[in-house]
Amino acid sequence: MSSAALSTAKPAADRVWQRYTFAQRMARFMIWFVIVASIVAAGRTVEVIPEFLADAPEQIADLLKRMWPPAVDYYPRGIHEALVETLHIASLGTILAIIMAVPFGLLAARNLTRNRFINFLARLVLVSSRSVNSLVWALLFVGIFGPGALAGTLAIAFRSIGFIGKLLGEAIEEAHKGSIEALQAAGASTGAQIWYGYWPQVKPAFWSIVLLRWDINVRESAVLGLVGAGGIGMVMNAAQDLFQWDRVAMVLVAIFAVVVVAEVVITQIRKRMI
Repeated sequence: MSSAALSTAKPAADRVWQRYTFAQRMARFMIWFVIVASIVAAGRTVEVIPEFLADAPEQIADLLKRMWPPAVDYYPRGIHEALVETLHIASLGTILAIIMAVPFGLLAARNLTRNRFINFLARLVLVSSRSVNSLVWALLFVGIFGPGALAGTLAIAFRSIGFIGKLLGEAIEEAHKGSIEALQAAGASTGAQIWYGYWPQVKPAFWSIVLLRWDINVRESAVLGLVGAGGIGMVMNAAQDLFQWDRVAMVLVAIFAVVVVAEVVITQIRKRMI
């Protein structure tokens, strides 16, 4: 090596190792800047009142004092029937959702439905179902059918179509092609390909999706009554309007117990079926 090269070469000790390039550092800075700016803008929009925040602990303590002890004697005559109705809303709504979601899930799978227009329409229906909250669906059906369990059941069903159909379509798209190609080579019809090729592969995922959605629907159906869609939510709303906080506490305890039991049941069913 020449003396000129030695004189221009930078010593290794003077080199500074950097984890990110300049472009990467700028990108990270912009991301953090957008996050902080969004939080600041959201805080200004929400308009939090400091006096209410300072008074919150005292109000919470007063509310808990009013709710204790829960009105246990109110459960048999005022809560049990509404709780059973809530479970019926969740179960029937899930069944209706399965019936309506399976065709859209099949049409939304790109490897099964080759027509792009039909595939697009199916995905649009699934997105539309998921984009509307269950409470909004409940308000819509209460306006059509009036207050009651029917509105809640339809709200749960239409909300669940997008969830079940989307995950079912993705499970179909991830199915292995070997058995499908063998059925196609044997001249099997599309129905035979679905039943003997796709279904055995997506069966565990399908039942997992259904059980998970039912578990979610139990939770959601408990609050639909707040807008008049039947179930235990109507009981809780009536108790709140009358400032009967001990009954509200009993309703919350009942909802919590049902959610825990549903979680245990779902776990056991999954172990045996999947």
